[in-house]
Amino acid sequence: MMKYLLTIILLLFITPVFAQQTTGDKKLIQFSGIITDVDSNYAVPYVTVTNLTNKSQRYGANYKGFFSFIAHPGDTILYTAVGYRDLLLPIPAEINDTKYTAMIRLKADIINLPTVRVYPWATVEEFTRDFMAMKIADDDYAIALKNLSQESISGMIQSLSRDGGEIQSINYRLNHDRALNKNMVQTNPLLNPFAWGKLMQSIFKGDKSKNSDN
Repeated sequence: MMKYLLTIILLLFITPVFAQQTTGDKKLIQFSGIITDVDSNYAVPYVTVTNLTNKSQRYGANYKGFFSFIAHPGDTILYTAVGYRDLLLPIPAEINDTKYTAMIRLKADIINLPTVRVYPWATVEEFTRDFMAMKIADDDYAIALKNLSQESISGMIQSLSRDGGEIQSINYRLNHDRALNKNMVQTNPLLNPFAWGKLMQSIFKGDKSKNSDN
């Protein structure tokens, strides 16, 4: 009976020690971090954080790039995000504290897509029909000839308004003609050179008529 009691007492003492050693091998920590872009230092939102060591458990970072979950020292963590290269980083194996914080930097992944040409024709026959019916635009020389043709210039003269230089020239010519006509119109007919001309013509005609009668 005494042996059974001693065995039970030993088991009671050994079990906590064994459990403590097992827990020490599986130490848990609060793993937190902020994920940013390596070039701009801006936060990368909604990154998928996968603990590959612990049955590939997945966690998600928030819109500020922050994440936090329970992990073990030495676990391998995979960080994936659209538009960024996958990053594989392990948690340090020796951590004295129960919490560990890391700054994770992802590199943008540039993907060059092949050139895609979009055609508005469903079949080759439609393209051929539209191409044959297409009116080819004139080149620069043909367009210049059309713009400088007599019909085009006449149309522009009738439709386009006069600029300041043309209006000034027309006003100057009208004022000159008005002044000239004013000087030519005199109240005394003897001071009008045109009246003198008519008088001389009438005298010459009279002399000719007299000579013809004689």
